[in-house]
Amino acid sequence: MSQENVRRTAQAILDALDSPEAELSLLIVDDRRIAELNRQYLQREGPTNVIAFPMREGETSQPPTPLLGDVVISAETAQREAFEADMDVSLRFAQLLVHGILHLFGYDHESGGAEALEMDARSHELLNRIGDRVQDLTD
Repeated sequence: MSQENVRRTAQAILDALDSPEAELSLLIVDDRRIAELNRQYLQREGPTNVIAFPMREGETSQPPTPLLGDVVISAETAQREAFEADMDVSLRFAQLLVHGILHLFGYDHESGGAEALEMDARSHELLNRIGDRVQDLTD
């Protein structure tokens, strides 16, 4: 998974969200580091797959500034989840990248219900739109 392929995939997601000029930072870490961030910022124990730190709060409309926030993905958890689901690691990584970016746009699934369904539907739509880029992650 090259840095350039990840950058292109993130850009494809932003393009599909009609925000080609938006900016974000992406940090790929191990389980130990994401567990530290999870505890420090979310008061949750253990590693997780993705954490998003939005720079803005509120509606899912266009951001007022190009900086959306930060997405942190655990490569170890992504690999483990891909193995457990018998899926390609690139697909799992792309799913997590989409998920994190949607959080930066204000989507939320924590409360469940309609918001979770909306985020899930948007995730599937974006993954279908960037499908050709997902394969590029392992090239």
